[in-house]
Amino acid sequence: MTAKSAAAAARATVYGYPRQGENRELKKAVEGYWKGRVTADALRQTAADLRRSNWRKLAEAGVHEVPTGDFSYYDHMLDTSVMVGAVPPRHRSAVTADALDGYFAMARGTQEVAPLEMTKWFDTNYHYLVPELGPDTVFTADSAKQVAEFKEAAALGHTARPVLVGPVTYLLLAKPAPGVAADFEPLTLLDRLLPVYAEVLADLRAAGATWAQLDEPALVQDRSPAELNAVARAYRDLGGLTDRPKLLVASYFDRLGEALPVLAKAPVEGLALDFTDAAAANLDGLAAVGGLPGKRLVAGVVNGRNIWINDYEKSLATLATLLGFADRVDVAASCSLLHVPLDTAPERDIDPRILGWLAFAAQKTTEIVTLAKGLAEGTDTIAAEIAANRAALASRAASPITRDPAVRARSAAVTDADGRRSQPYTERAAAQRARLGLPLLPTTTIGSFPQTADLRAARADLRAGRIDTAGYEERIRAEIGEVVSFQEKTGLDVLVHGEPERNDMVQYFAEQLTGYLATRHGWVQSYGTRYVRPPVLAGDISRPEPMTVRWTTYAQSLTDRPVKGMLTGPVTMLAWSFVRDDQPLGDTARQVALALRDEVTDLEAAGTCVIQVDEPALRETLPLRAADRPAYLDWATEAFRLTTGAVAPGTQIHTHMCYAEFGDIVQAIDDLDADVISLEAARSHMQVATELAAHGYPREAGPGVYDIHSPRVPDAAEAASLLREGLLAIPAERLWVNPDCGLKTRGWPETKASLENLVAAARTVRAEL
Repeated sequence: MTAKSAAAAARATVYGYPRQGENRELKKAVEGYWKGRVTADALRQTAADLRRSNWRKLAEAGVHEVPTGDFSYYDHMLDTSVMVGAVPPRHRSAVTADALDGYFAMARGTQEVAPLEMTKWFDTNYHYLVPELGPDTVFTADSAKQVAEFKEAAALGHTARPVLVGPVTYLLLAKPAPGVAADFEPLTLLDRLLPVYAEVLADLRAAGATWAQLDEPALVQDRSPAELNAVARAYRDLGGLTDRPKLLVASYFDRLGEALPVLAKAPVEGLALDFTDAAAANLDGLAAVGGLPGKRLVAGVVNGRNIWINDYEKSLATLATLLGFADRVDVAASCSLLHVPLDTAPERDIDPRILGWLAFAAQKTTEIVTLAKGLAEGTDTIAAEIAANRAALASRAASPITRDPAVRARSAAVTDADGRRSQPYTERAAAQRARLGLPLLPTTTIGSFPQTADLRAARADLRAGRIDTAGYEERIRAEIGEVVSFQEKTGLDVLVHGEPERNDMVQYFAEQLTGYLATRHGWVQSYGTRYVRPPVLAGDISRPEPMTVRWTTYAQSLTDRPVKGMLTGPVTMLAWSFVRDDQPLGDTARQVALALRDEVTDLEAAGTCVIQVDEPALRETLPLRAADRPAYLDWATEAFRLTTGAVAPGTQIHTHMCYAEFGDIVQAIDDLDADVISLEAARSHMQVATELAAHGYPREAGPGVYDIHSPRVPDAAEAASLLREGLLAIPAERLWVNPDCGLKTRGWPETKASLENLVAAARTVRAEL
């Protein structure tokens, strides 16, 4: 096919769409089911309605081929485990008794059984459930979900493409099951898994599917020759099947690199590549392999992870270059649109001029369709759209919101000394022990306490004018008093104020900093039914006034025990926002760090002696390619030290991280120079404690003994057992006792019981020392 005919054949498609619905109907239905207020049939009907709505929106926008199978009640990796029969033994009876309840037991656990481990999906804030596999794992095909959802779409008249997690990515993201040797490699199960994928593909073909998409984002990471050989074998075998749809192998989040020639040679009919940040590398890769003759290329030229409008002229130039590389070129987003909010239309509080710079899922769909039309029919057919796009981009570039000379001058004046504590850790630790007087194995929490219905109602009442600011603040003071009183009675050593005034750990601060924009409806799934509204980081950052000092000092006035000041760190403020794309991330991180440094300084001046600066996104934002990591870690650790570097030796700096593979960044954790770090560890059975010990980590650490993402209440014996495991790696004088993460999403009854058990466990183990 010539370049001209490849252009004429261009179509618009997407890999996935937000699941929650315009009013988070899925969240409400699932949580209602958990609480017994929604029946299973009603939940299934809500899900079916949402799928139909999504397909209709895509088709009406002009998308030629809609995805199926991307919808999930909780997580698409969990769905894949069900599809291939990889149900852990402890969950099998629950799955057998009731498939839906068993599914949620795998996701959340029950009082009797622990859930699957949860961690971040590559370098996003989406969390997936980690498959547990071992040498005895037996895979069995269950294509019911995939087939049913494809048939739903087809029956509605849509051209549909089922989307599956690819077999190589599934195994590379899996971990050895409990009791299996830690050095077991799940990828060794590939030959056992491929026949199951073959069966699913055959079922999809029988249902009428002409194409199926296999997502292999793990291939944009550095891969060994053995792993690349596994890729070649997998797609040789799957491509060699006769009873299957055509195969589109999709990669995203980075450059495909050394896996590109492997897939280019494979007997599959199409490849999907990311042409946003990875455009140059993937273009070079295609040229090096001689293109994809006879194959379909899906070009992800619209950024599926950020919310800034596309540059039509730049994307069209990329697409024009690609026409010579493949038999057919289609247009898509760089990844599933799961990672962006639904629609800018309901946003009434953002200046319309600024709103014109933003593209959520609905607007990105329009961009994809517009680019496909321009590619297929010529740019003259979209001349008006190109002109409007050019004007919007120029408006953003010239806007005064993007540049503050005072902020830039302060950032430019930073020196290395600004990011260093005045004394080394050993001297600081002695000063902090003398000041705080804590026992061995001190107990604390991560920061937030349950956000009750009463608290949410108070915020709603304030917004609606049913109460005034004074009335709202009285409710907040009362909640802080209850939280502090409970912690004292329970016996916790270092307290928190509970964060009742905070809507979200990033949004709360973003709303008080210049340069940020907050949305009203910009919900994005983080995990399961947990949705967040990432703020938009649009311009230069500064802090007009203190943000947390008043509430922290109020809590401290209620107790003689130390109360932690609680801040969100600069890297997490970037990672959990939609960050500006018009300057290097390191420059933005420095601006945020300087704003937070002012807050740390004010907290210390007000008498706060323990200050926690959370950086759960430090590992999440780690580049997927090793070659890109040193530069990132340099500016990321510098930003944290700049935030905390001005405090006196006797002020104890904490940080917190959760739900990530910490072993990859132990040196960076060390480089933060925090006095204490708390980390998620309950689901991973204290793995991080071992990793810290192997590194020789010299400071204090609190690997979590209470998994807060499950409703189950661990008893004191379970927490004590985990604590003893932690002591095998970290000496008692440097070990803290704490939950995995904040308690915002938990209810008060389970929180009280779990923390009472945590304190009892600490006392038990302390008495054994």
